[in-house]
Amino acid sequence: MRTFFLAPTRYGAGLTSVTLGLVRALDSLGLRVKFFKPIAQIHVGDTGPERSTKLVQRIMDHEPPTPISSHRAEDLLGDNKGDVLMEEIVALFQQASEDCDVMVVEGLVPTRDMPYANRLNSNIAKTINAEIILVSEPGSDSMADLADKLEIAADSFGGIKNPNVIGYVLNKVPPEVAERMNTEGHFQSLPEFARKSFQPLGYIPFDTNLASPRTLDIAQHLKAEVMHAGEIETRRVTSYTLSARTPTNMIHHLKPGNLLITPGDRDDIILATCMAALNGVPLAGLLLTSGIRPSDAIMELCSKAINTGLPVMITESDSYKTATLLDRRHDELPIDDTARVETVMDTIAANLNTKWFKQQCSSLAERRLSPPAFRYQLVRRAQKANKRIVLPEGDEPRTIQAAVICQERGIAQCILLGQRTVIEQVAKDNGITLPDGLVIMEPESVRGRYVEPMVELRKGKGLTAPMAEAQLEDTVVLGTMMLAMKEVDGLVSGAVHTTANTIRPAFQLVKTKPEAGGLVSSIFFMLLPDQVLVYGDCAVNPNPDAEQLANIAIQSADSAVAFGIEPRVAMISYSTGSSGIGADVERVREATEIVRAKRPDLVIDGPLQYDAASVESVALSKAPGSTVAGRATVFIFPDLNTGNTTYKAVQRSADVISVGPMLQGLNKPVNDLSRGALVDDIVYTIALTAIQAEND
Repeated sequence: MRTFFLAPTRYGAGLTSVTLGLVRALDSLGLRVKFFKPIAQIHVGDTGPERSTKLVQRIMDHEPPTPISSHRAEDLLGDNKGDVLMEEIVALFQQASEDCDVMVVEGLVPTRDMPYANRLNSNIAKTINAEIILVSEPGSDSMADLADKLEIAADSFGGIKNPNVIGYVLNKVPPEVAERMNTEGHFQSLPEFARKSFQPLGYIPFDTNLASPRTLDIAQHLKAEVMHAGEIETRRVTSYTLSARTPTNMIHHLKPGNLLITPGDRDDIILATCMAALNGVPLAGLLLTSGIRPSDAIMELCSKAINTGLPVMITESDSYKTATLLDRRHDELPIDDTARVETVMDTIAANLNTKWFKQQCSSLAERRLSPPAFRYQLVRRAQKANKRIVLPEGDEPRTIQAAVICQERGIAQCILLGQRTVIEQVAKDNGITLPDGLVIMEPESVRGRYVEPMVELRKGKGLTAPMAEAQLEDTVVLGTMMLAMKEVDGLVSGAVHTTANTIRPAFQLVKTKPEAGGLVSSIFFMLLPDQVLVYGDCAVNPNPDAEQLANIAIQSADSAVAFGIEPRVAMISYSTGSSGIGADVERVREATEIVRAKRPDLVIDGPLQYDAASVESVALSKAPGSTVAGRATVFIFPDLNTGNTTYKAVQRSADVISVGPMLQGLNKPVNDLSRGALVDDIVYTIALTAIQAEND
């Protein structure tokens, strides 16, 4: 599936019209296309519903989800909960994109009430991994000035060198310019972009008919009284004239589509207008100002002309104020003006670069999982899994709060190990309300029943009952025994315990999967701004040999698949390809070959330097032809020193959220926490653990 995100560069660019036109163009190519507006933007004079979504509901054969209200978005942004907003957008996007080939997403228009629209557009586009199309219009700018402004606007999305910033559509272009730039389907780039991969995707010629409101729309905007409706619903206003001259000097204004505005006591203008109507001129209407009604005699004299279909309206405002109100009227498509909407969609679709869109949509878009999409996916899949997760550090404040969140959101059924009175007091001290259904298990009341099973599990190691009873004093050991006996589905610990304290009991009691070859490894999910990457192994194996390194790569690739990340595995080293020699490089090269032999289905390359694996421009020079270089999603480090150092450097220097470590290779999911973990970190680790339990 491909996703096109349309972002305006300025107010008045005609974003909704261009968006609907693109929907029509893609639909005409035989593609299953759907529309999505993430955040509602109620325009001046609107009372709701959100205009673009409602228009699509009327015109297309599907119903987009209701957008998030602007008030809701502002509340979350004001509370520094932008990540929550993005997760809600992901939820709606996934709902909207079911069973389609292409998604067309309409961004927000920068306005006085929404000055942050560009920043929000950029975040949304990254979140849903969309290709960005800028929509602009020349206004009074020259085409050269417009090109400069397009390039500046593109900077909000990473600049025109960003491969996701694919091109631009220019709306309301002078017809002669549009004709010159689009010759028989060949779209010429603006000269400033001729040597750049910033595509001309449409030049829409300015057409007054596309922007022409119905006379009814004008009456509603002015809150005018309709004295005679006539053809008020079908006649369109292409121009208007404020008439204060004598009839002799305003006759040239009596032309089709013109709205005559005059005070109600100007009988001469009224008569001249009605004479034109009687002669067959389809005027848009006659608007009388200052609340002055013509005399009955004048209306009687004009009745035959009025009955030709001429709309007549009256407003209490004077002529100057009326004209000012008309000048300030927004030019948005009315929801109920189906004829105009259809005309706009067809006209814009006919002037888009459909040849380019057809080619672009013929190939599958590279799948990139954004951090909000990853977090949303974790929560949804964990909710469906409905697993029991034991938390041995039950009286730790962050753990208690995370358990409460998981319980309330249905992420998992959490079991807190600890003294009830202590847990309740900690919760009270931290302002946490313990929900009904949250299980608190006191170790003293259950410890005895695990002594005998633990002796049985460890009899080969000479474990006695007194020794088992002593070890079960440790709540991590107790929780691991609950897991070994299948009373719970997973375990999360580490907020106050070391990694060794968490992992050692799992090795002894849960043990490793047969296919893991006795190896337990770990991965971190690194939530970079644009996508989620997998780093392994950064927590368990100090110096893996080639066979172990290959197993780590296979485990990590399988974990990536399990969490919706397409694995392209880079085996990291200090040299790329055959450029380096030495035991460390050879070990990575050998591990790569072992993976290729064991799992020919995996896309893997190595040895690769980190920059060659992650940066396309570097990959072109260092590893041309590689299917992984510059596009890696799974990074396998040669040893614990390199992996742990790299993940912490990226996490802290780039302010990146990392989820993990998630352990791989155990028969049952046990996961470790950083002792500096935040509440959200614990929540997402619990969700990870629940999903692992579902997959086992």
